[in-house]
Amino acid sequence: MSYQKSEHLFEESSKHMPGGVNSPVRAFRAVGGAPVFIKKAKGSHLYDVDGNEYLDYVNSWGPAILGHANDKVVEAVQNACVDGLSFGAPTGKELELAELITKNLPSVEMLRLVSSGTEAVMSAIRVARGYTRRDYIIKFTGCYHGHSDGLLVKAGSGAITGSAPDSAGIPEGYTKTTLLANYNDKESVKSLFEAFPEQIAAVVVEPVAANMGCVPPKDGFLEFLREITKENGTVLIFDEVITGFRMGLGGAQGYYNVIPDMTTLGKIIGGGMPMGMYGGRKEIMQQVAPMGEVYQAGTLSGNPIATAAGITTLKLLMEKKDKYAKLEQYAIQITDALKEAFPQARVNRAGSLYSIFFTKEEVVDFESACTSDNEMFAKYFHYLLDHGIYVAPSQYEIQFLSMEHTDEEVARTCQIIRQAGKDLA
Repeated sequence: MSYQKSEHLFEESSKHMPGGVNSPVRAFRAVGGAPVFIKKAKGSHLYDVDGNEYLDYVNSWGPAILGHANDKVVEAVQNACVDGLSFGAPTGKELELAELITKNLPSVEMLRLVSSGTEAVMSAIRVARGYTRRDYIIKFTGCYHGHSDGLLVKAGSGAITGSAPDSAGIPEGYTKTTLLANYNDKESVKSLFEAFPEQIAAVVVEPVAANMGCVPPKDGFLEFLREITKENGTVLIFDEVITGFRMGLGGAQGYYNVIPDMTTLGKIIGGGMPMGMYGGRKEIMQQVAPMGEVYQAGTLSGNPIATAAGITTLKLLMEKKDKYAKLEQYAIQITDALKEAFPQARVNRAGSLYSIFFTKEEVVDFESACTSDNEMFAKYFHYLLDHGIYVAPSQYEIQFLSMEHTDEEVARTCQIIRQAGKDLA
């Protein structure tokens, strides 16, 4: 394939934007080369500026679960634009979207719409602190919860210490109340509660870790988090920016039948438009202004364009709920092909989410994920790209399917994966 136009656009973009991109996950720095510049997308396919066509397994990092440019979602957005882009005042669409979310997610009794997943998690933690009148929070090494100052925390070796910031520009004081535990490690969580009795406001976790590759929870791990937070009067927050409406209408909490106190969601509830949400038990959410003392605001929160896309998306997902089983079956087919093609690698899956790690170790946490051979992943990535398969350009991201993928497309993907195993051996 030729990538000449993409390479030119990247060269020019690098003069105006840091690294030539507006989000680091779009860069190809981890795999080498210039990122592919996309011109358009439809269904399960992407089309770049050089005229190359790809089967898409990124799906805008999750929200394009109905496929790209779904006709009904596009029509809803177009109709909403005619009436105005933003009012700075309440609309009925905000209520309609809120009702759809609370109907499907068992933990959400009351919610607040925001404009991104980062904003949602940042706000949820503030509310948890205001509700409990405590300062400390526990997060898990390798779990990403957005780029707010208190959550950009470097992986630490000690479980009972605060952590240094993982980004320049963040004073250490911003993260001194952020405690690190190891994902899937109950003892690391217990030790923190013992070291900081009656001081921990919240435990925030990706119920399926999806930012160190796909790392599912071990049996009993989420149930343990639910139990220990209840015992200690701590708010349990599920960050379902990735898993919400992806693992089913009830998200990961419905999939695993573990109900947190609070939940955060991302752009899937905006049908791919900028959108986020935090919500939970009514007594907790009543702490939010103007009802309570926890202040959070956003001029474009719940804007009529994003809510129109979100309403249509969630209604369609409710109509197509039987297709979640099909997505999972597709993921099983692909992961089976990966295991066959790369028998020395490790392949993880949770529902329809999956990823491959080029390591002999079982991947259960951040430390084991980091044993993967990134150089081999780069070869694997470019092989798929050159054969018309677009996957995330990073070992530590996951792959997404859409309801527009077909039996034939998944079979073709599996065939290319098996050939990759032979050619890259």
